[in-house]
Amino acid sequence: MKTILAFGDSLTYGANPMPGGPRHAYEDRWPTRLEAGLGGAARVIAEGLGGRTTASDDWYAAADRNGARILPTLLESHSPLDLVIIMLGTNDLKPAICGSALEASFGMRRLVQIIRGHYAGKGETAPQIILVAPPLICDTENADMIGHFGGIQHAIDQSGQFAVHYARRAQEWNTGFFDASTVARADPLDGVHLDAANTSAIGEGLVPVVKSMLGI
Repeated sequence: MKTILAFGDSLTYGANPMPGGPRHAYEDRWPTRLEAGLGGAARVIAEGLGGRTTASDDWYAAADRNGARILPTLLESHSPLDLVIIMLGTNDLKPAICGSALEASFGMRRLVQIIRGHYAGKGETAPQIILVAPPLICDTENADMIGHFGGIQHAIDQSGQFAVHYARRAQEWNTGFFDASTVARADPLDGVHLDAANTSAIGEGLVPVVKSMLGI
């Protein structure tokens, strides 16, 4: 059986777009739906944390949100791995964190380097990697949420650039690529998070990509 690590933020965690709403049910989260779609050929380990960035510090939370810093620990604890799926970058768009989709793509590049370097240092074969461009931020009346992202225009403009930059990084570093905005849309309740159906759709959309990469 293959082993896949799903590394992401609140969209991987299954955060509810309704303020104060409950976390999406386990069966609706995209890593769960991906595992189900693979029909027992692989297990998917979900590692989602709200607010996680690609490679930047966020001092507003008690948990360490810097993806680059925590990733080596997760690789070590969950190895051996056949595939790492990374869906990060939305939180990088916050001006206080990073501010742009281009810089987020450089953070994704750093995560690829960390994965390959980690296994090279151990003399082991590195897992394959899929870079996932997150769903687009949409218009919302939730002023607090969208304020984190520098206002609606900045958020929409920058999230709309995820796919082109991530596809370029994937080509440069010979990884897989998937654009989650082709199957999922953010909920206008907060403009960022997904309802259960759209969360599930990401996992289902990844199934053929993963099957092709892993030959299952």
